[in-house]
Amino acid sequence: MENVWSSMKTAINRRSFVKNGLTAAGAATVGAGLLANGSSAVAEKGPEEHSGRLTPGDAALLRFAAAAEILETDFWVQYNELGGIQDSEVPGGSGNPAYTEALEVLDEDMAVYIHDNTDDEFTHQNFLNAYLASKGADTVNLEPFRTLPGSTATGSSGKLRLTNLAQLTLDTSWWTRYRSSTHNPDLDPNFKFPQAIPTLAVGQHTAIPRTDADTADPNFLQAIANTAAFHFPTIEQGGNSLYPSMAQRATHVEVLRILISIGPTETMHFQTWSDKAGNAPPLTAVDPVTGVSVTFPDLNSPPFGGEDFQTNLIMPEPCPFLSRKLPPCSIIRPTETKGIAMGVVNFLTAMGLFIGQPPAFFELLKDLAEDADEARRGR
Repeated sequence: MENVWSSMKTAINRRSFVKNGLTAAGAATVGAGLLANGSSAVAEKGPEEHSGRLTPGDAALLRFAAAAEILETDFWVQYNELGGIQDSEVPGGSGNPAYTEALEVLDEDMAVYIHDNTDDEFTHQNFLNAYLASKGADTVNLEPFRTLPGSTATGSSGKLRLTNLAQLTLDTSWWTRYRSSTHNPDLDPNFKFPQAIPTLAVGQHTAIPRTDADTADPNFLQAIANTAAFHFPTIEQGGNSLYPSMAQRATHVEVLRILISIGPTETMHFQTWSDKAGNAPPLTAVDPVTGVSVTFPDLNSPPFGGEDFQTNLIMPEPCPFLSRKLPPCSIIRPTETKGIAMGVVNFLTAMGLFIGQPPAFFELLKDLAEDADEARRGR
């Protein structure tokens, strides 16, 4: 992350910066506040991040994973406040009955699944930062960027957020990617997999009620719930690929173990949510605030239907892997490691998840991603 610190004239105690809650005076200053180390003596050595007893590459991989999990936890908390179960495991909010009911159209246990997914993400972010700290490495803290307003609808805690769930543009091509028997993005990087919900890929859509006014029209509220139902697997399939892709760059066997142990939980989330998304009732709705239209088609009927769209085909279809000279194999895809972290940043940014964040936020994510993508086994 050399470019983040290049304008710094003196060393900065990053832990002190975060602890004191100072606000950003620029990209470099904000960046300094987002890496915290348990020892001020270490921080005084200079403005570069510290890897402690980990290789710089392993520390960078885990830091990027921690940042991703912090961001993921933030939006899952928003979903849980409105449509999940609020308890001692996942506190905050008080639930929105109308939104919860719309989600339950897809599955009566949606609130439980949302709660448990949120709880999982909390444990991921907490473990990754704790492990980094235990090795004397800098950890990640994004709190200076918790500035985005969230929902003001009934049930929301009203807290400031890191992520924006009200202006999403969703790439749902994962639906056909995992049903394709002939194409693999690692072997066919230019192939365009069809979108399951084409209108979600155009315009900006809210996945939560922004205000109580969004719950007044049952059809529009169901469209919001359907959007959330497709956002869930869209996010989780990203983690599904991120962890095995980064694992190929790990040096220490314990870091490898962490990545290949957290990664499969993302796969479990993805398969659960991809199944629930298939239950989204067909409808067309227009956002009364933005005028953006969304249509959820019957994916089992023409012009959809067939093996590329059939809703109960939730197991990964065998596809070409590594080489077309080898037989097809049922796999996670993509798992190409080159540029994986930057690809995730670009994917989440294009989704609209960070609309409202300042340039310093994007610079930090870019630098964390570059460090992770530069990691190599042995260094």
